[in-house]
Amino acid sequence: MIFIFWFSSFLVFFTYFGYPLTLVFLAKSNSKNVKKKTISPSLTLIITACNEEKRIREKLENTLLLDYPSNRLQVIVASDGSTDATNDIVNEYAEHGFELLALSERQGKENAQKEAVSHATGDVIVFSDVATRIDSHGLKAIAANFADSTVGCVSSVDKVLGKDGQPCGEGAYVRYEMWLRELEAKVSSLVGLSGSFFAARKEVCQDFSGEMQSDFRTVLNSMKLGLRGVSDADAVGYYPDVADNKKEFSRKVRTVLRGMTVFFKNLEFLNISHYGLFSYQYFCHKLLRWLVPFFLLLALVANISMAFSSLFYAVILLLHLGFYGLAGYGLIKPEATDRTIVKIPLYFLTVNAAILVSWYKYITGNRMVMWTPSSR
Repeated sequence: MIFIFWFSSFLVFFTYFGYPLTLVFLAKSNSKNVKKKTISPSLTLIITACNEEKRIREKLENTLLLDYPSNRLQVIVASDGSTDATNDIVNEYAEHGFELLALSERQGKENAQKEAVSHATGDVIVFSDVATRIDSHGLKAIAANFADSTVGCVSSVDKVLGKDGQPCGEGAYVRYEMWLRELEAKVSSLVGLSGSFFAARKEVCQDFSGEMQSDFRTVLNSMKLGLRGVSDADAVGYYPDVADNKKEFSRKVRTVLRGMTVFFKNLEFLNISHYGLFSYQYFCHKLLRWLVPFFLLLALVANISMAFSSLFYAVILLLHLGFYGLAGYGLIKPEATDRTIVKIPLYFLTVNAAILVSWYKYITGNRMVMWTPSSR
């Protein structure tokens, strides 16, 4: 039990802290910087939408403000079986050169992106959601990364907007993820992109699947071509906070479940002799993180069994239970989540509970291709 407790605890610590620290060390000895340069490649912006009549006009108006040569930009709105006024609104912007790709049957975001890619004329393809607002210089910023011939895809940095329309203060988890992406790109390649705003070379998008998470799959396609994925802090995607936080759990479950679908269909990337350090990143950032809830359960069970015969482990159990207690308090008293001491345990345990549910769904054969976007 002593071994189980400390080994499980070590694996939890390594997943969130040890892994990034190894990247810090590796980045110091072999840092891969992006050689950015102001360029204007032919670019296709693909906006996917499904019954977005309430938000599509705002997105199209934001697109009109993007500072990019009009003769080098193609805009496609892929309407995924919309049955409301979405298509009519998009057609109003035809005079600005916006193209509507109206799919008769709803088959999911990735399928809509796949169909739009087949109509794209740009050498670089940018993907964006309806809810995401982009800075006027956003396209130029993300395009500059493709001056580096080693870059296959580029991720934006996400910023959540509050009710006043201004960026909210980033939480500890978001800052952690952005820091981790930066480290991964310096060592080899980041493992996942921000699904709300990312870009890729057209050749990277030729193997798009209508059933797999596009932001994750695009990185893997890049690696297959000998390219890599990077993140650019100058390319920011702003999107409103979720209106109903209770639905966030379902969002986390579907995100992890779709990630598992991609991961287990691409196990060849664990071949370190072929993909080098990316295999290490692939394993740690994805699989090891998805195993954390099992490590947590093992550590708790082992701690409880030892607490009855050891004062030392009894004290550790009190701390252990106190951490879970703070999370429980956050569930009972949502207003308490304004305090970091409550917010972090609650978020950490919510994420890992969602991972457990995702494992159950994956093992029982549940796959998720379509869903209704979160209300924002």
